[in-house]
Amino acid sequence: MLIQESYKDVPTQAGGDMRIFLFHPTIPNYPKAKFPGVVVFSEIYQVTGPVSRFARQIASQGYIVAAPSSYHEFTGPEPLAYDGPGTDAGNEWKITKKVSAYDEDATLSVDTLLSLPTCTGRIGATGMCLGGHLAYRCALDPRVSAAICYFATDMHSRSLGAGKADDSLARARDIRGELVMIFGKLDNHVPPEGRDLIRKMLHEAGVTFSFFEPAWAQHAFIRDELSKGRYDPALSGICFEMLKELFGRTLRSDLGPCSGEDIEVENVC
Repeated sequence: MLIQESYKDVPTQAGGDMRIFLFHPTIPNYPKAKFPGVVVFSEIYQVTGPVSRFARQIASQGYIVAAPSSYHEFTGPEPLAYDGPGTDAGNEWKITKKVSAYDEDATLSVDTLLSLPTCTGRIGATGMCLGGHLAYRCALDPRVSAAICYFATDMHSRSLGAGKADDSLARARDIRGELVMIFGKLDNHVPPEGRDLIRKMLHEAGVTFSFFEPAWAQHAFIRDELSKGRYDPALSGICFEMLKELFGRTLRSDLGPCSGEDIEVENVC
């Protein structure tokens, strides 16, 4: 499947135009083919090479991908460098931007996908690091059927955005779609007690979710360059298969409405 790349600059109330990078699959001789949409949220460095390659991987499976640039209030759409100054700027803007502005970005990204005549109307979300948290918050939108969140930061500490007092876990009951949460066992950005808290609160909220903690993975283990020795291609491939399964089942299949009935599991071998 070939991919056409473009972008759309969308005005925001928070400030500045948000550039949404679009990765659109194409099939020769099928100009009216329709595909589900996926919002890909980036880490603190905006839409970098690794994020673009991740978006292309997803698009190649038959999804229209929208990757928003998160820091339009502060800078242009260009990615930040994976160095000291880039890291400092990304971390500073992460807690300067308002949570409501992050949510506006997510809403506008979903709106953009749904406005495309080639979108089926089924939407998923994913992202890494900061983007994992933003994919989770995107799933608070009832239009989002599924989200797969890679090593979502700041959820356990409730420290996203201005004031460092987000309500992400407190709003878990608002999620109607299905989640996959992925954290490396060696992720020191989200310690074991933080992962336990996230898992506990999702259970208590009745969210449908899977939770995967590969034993030797560190933070940002799917970033395929300049990853400070953390990139694990084998585990990244396994996690991508989980993404394909989740989106294939929830975005491609017409499951109809969920009945909400409890599933009785037989106690047999």
